[in-house]
Amino acid sequence: MTGFLDRVDPELLPGLEYSQAHPPPTTVAELSDFRARTSPAVSGLGDISFRDYPADGVLLRVFTPAETGPHPAIYWIHGGGMIAGSVDGDTSYCADLCARTGAVVVAVDYRLAPEHPFPAPLDDVTAGLRWLFASAEALSVDPQRVAVAGSSAGGGLAAALTLRNRDSGGPAVAFQYLMYPMLDSSHTSGSAVEFVGIPTWNAAHSRFAWECYLGGFPASAYAVPALADDLRGLPPTLIQVGELDLFRDEDISFAARLLQAGVPTELHVYPGAYHGFELNCPDSQVGAQSLRDRDRALVRALHGSGTTASHEYCSSPTNTPMEGSPL
Repeated sequence: MTGFLDRVDPELLPGLEYSQAHPPPTTVAELSDFRARTSPAVSGLGDISFRDYPADGVLLRVFTPAETGPHPAIYWIHGGGMIAGSVDGDTSYCADLCARTGAVVVAVDYRLAPEHPFPAPLDDVTAGLRWLFASAEALSVDPQRVAVAGSSAGGGLAAALTLRNRDSGGPAVAFQYLMYPMLDSSHTSGSAVEFVGIPTWNAAHSRFAWECYLGGFPASAYAVPALADDLRGLPPTLIQVGELDLFRDEDISFAARLLQAGVPTELHVYPGAYHGFELNCPDSQVGAQSLRDRDRALVRALHGSGTTASHEYCSSPTNTPMEGSPL
């Protein structure tokens, strides 16, 4: 079989340098250094400003478009394996997302494992979503046009959040955006078995992160969304993942099950792309395409089918290397 590096899109090869030099942790001893490397200063916001709000002890960072509202909203959950990451690390990404979609972006700074295992991170993102709906008028947000979104571990938490919100009878979520979501702790899918020793987020990193997050709790659908028996009634969904991502097959499987449950679902699998490719190399053809696909789906879902994203991706966001890539 052709090796991993031989299969990577040539434009994406430079993005692997950080991962190879500073791999994600596989032990608690390595975790503090990893977190320290992935805590950048906030920069590159353009014309977008933000304001921080506390909600039940959870920090929420709100980015607001310059135009007059009411606006749609994107509730953003950062990645980091549920063991790292922060709103600071995703601030430039969220400002860019706000500008490109014309939506208020609300980013949640949830507690991290292993210090705070399941259900603490899910409880935090649940509290933040409730605050967003309760504060919609003050934020000039249309509560009928709220999307839940996240990447990697944040995508997994987003999927768990929409399941919990559905089951608890919470306010209707208009859309769900999951970028290479972390959904299955079993590591039994074809891609999880195939991509054991790759230089990006691999099986050893993923097993450690899941062990930290589950903290000895039995796996359940709210912790491990792949275990959900019933996906009916979930919001329309976009799932994106790379061909060379450990999470590829669990994400494809989840998309297929959403479709079988009657949930309108769009799935993109990007050839030659690894975990975090669009953030490591946003100006590559495949990176730029994935960001345009994201924007178009969110704008269509939140502004209506007759609208398109108003701006092409024109700058490289300032991000933090996380899980082997800037998340």
